[in-house]
Amino acid sequence: MILKNNLSKFISLIFIMLILLIFVGISIVFGYADTSILTAYEAFTQFDNSNAHIIIQTVRLPRALIAVAVGASLAITGVLMQTLTKNPLASPGILGINSGAGFAVVLGLTFLHSASLQTFTWIAFIGAGIAAIGVYAISSAGHGGLTPMKITLSGAAIAALFSSFTQGLLTTNEAEFEQVLFWLAGSVQGRKLELLIAVLPYLVIGWIAALVIAPKMNVLAMGDDVAKGLGLKLGLIKILVGVIVILLAGGAVAVAGPIGFIGIVIPHIARKIVGTDHRWLIPFSGILGSILLLAADIGARYILMPQEVPVGVMTALIGTPFFIFIARKGWKN
Repeated sequence: MILKNNLSKFISLIFIMLILLIFVGISIVFGYADTSILTAYEAFTQFDNSNAHIIIQTVRLPRALIAVAVGASLAITGVLMQTLTKNPLASPGILGINSGAGFAVVLGLTFLHSASLQTFTWIAFIGAGIAAIGVYAISSAGHGGLTPMKITLSGAAIAALFSSFTQGLLTTNEAEFEQVLFWLAGSVQGRKLELLIAVLPYLVIGWIAALVIAPKMNVLAMGDDVAKGLGLKLGLIKILVGVIVILLAGGAVAVAGPIGFIGIVIPHIARKIVGTDHRWLIPFSGILGSILLLAADIGARYILMPQEVPVGVMTALIGTPFFIFIARKGWKN
């Protein structure tokens, strides 16, 4: 049921923020190493260099914060892409943007071993940008112009192309294969806080920009003809959305690898709660995306304990049935 008034939406926003904090706490406390809430509290107030305190501060806290940032970024990207393309299946993974950023990072890891974190961040942005431009160019060409079906097919083609390039590159450099393989599956495990710090400024810019253009996205959702009639500068707003998508998707891939399905699943769930007003849809999607990725990461720790399943596998297990449902529903319409 869609919440109708702003007060209900605000209360619900506060509620899911509290849920997010609870999941952050669970992510910090639970895992293979035996810790407790008290241990976690003491790790920040009475740090004593014990193994438990070191694990909480240097492993679990960065992991939780990265999951929050990446989940929010991917979910907001999905909202923007679905509105821009009028395609309910649009997301960074489906439209090849994650694959483009992933290939660029693998290329950088292969040839620029000693490059800085900032360099790899920009490499991810470039890869995401090339993929986005490629999908837009291919789907805009030909009779009928830009359509949801053409965008989906173009995205699938670009994703397959960059995935093939990535696999081909890895087969020529076995030394990098093991280092990159786990990253390509999408994971927040073993990521250092420095990685998040390197991309956080770009993610924050993307989050703020998405909120700023939210009213414009409401107009854009009415259709291009209506938006033009209401005075919206379509070219400018589409370029701006493209830049935000590249910042958020590229930054997320640079930190955690190509994690799929969050950008598809979360926007639809958020619309069921708050409707299509992007002033509420964007923040709700961001928080719900963080919760979903945290939940998937927590679950990934226990399936094959003491080993862990990459969180990208968990999100795929959650998202694939939802993707099939949306695809069937969309095509029936």
